[in-house]
Amino acid sequence: MYTPPFFKQDRAASLKFADERGFGTMCAFDGHKPVASALPFYLTYADDGTPHAAFHVARHNPLVKLADGVSSWLLAVSGPDAYVSPDWYVSPDQVPTWLYQSVHLTGPVRLLSDDELSVQIDVLSDKFESWLLPKPLWRSAKMTAGRRETMKKAIVGLVMTVEEVEGSFKLNQHKSDADFAAVANALGEGDADAREISHLMRQTRPQIFTDQVFADDTNMLERSAP
Repeated sequence: MYTPPFFKQDRAASLKFADERGFGTMCAFDGHKPVASALPFYLTYADDGTPHAAFHVARHNPLVKLADGVSSWLLAVSGPDAYVSPDWYVSPDQVPTWLYQSVHLTGPVRLLSDDELSVQIDVLSDKFESWLLPKPLWRSAKMTAGRRETMKKAIVGLVMTVEEVEGSFKLNQHKSDADFAAVANALGEGDADAREISHLMRQTRPQIFTDQVFADDTNMLERSAP
């Protein structure tokens, strides 16, 4: 992943982002062309701290035949993204750009045993069912035994041993406070992704927005004074 120094994230922040997102695109190379699938996953850690990304795919997915435990795969995890117009900056001579969050996890992938797959199914569903609390968690035990076994036969469990972690959070960190605030404010009027990018920018430099609110309040009071 090409990442200018301004946008580079450390290993811990990148892994935290990937784990919280829990959804990405898994990519491999079959010797002729890239093969990719969008899928949910969860992270676990070995005793030595090595991350592992666990997931499963349909049994007939071409990725299955490529899981040799040696070849390196790529898991690309993306967050919100938003277009930025040059017109939004305070400074002149700006160019269009795109702000985003992205993490790449790289490493070999192996097949899971049947017992490992059984555990993975419930750990994976628990991860995302917990987003729906206080709804009771759905677990595979709610299915009839026959249906559960049919479902398991239709999928293959896999796990990536994560050897490399790369993170790029492009949030205009290299811009002046004035330009940074102007873009964040403009994005705050956009769609859901744009508003989320605006929120992330405000978390990055909260002080300039506190000062801005104070200045706005002061100007309002001055205008209303007799």
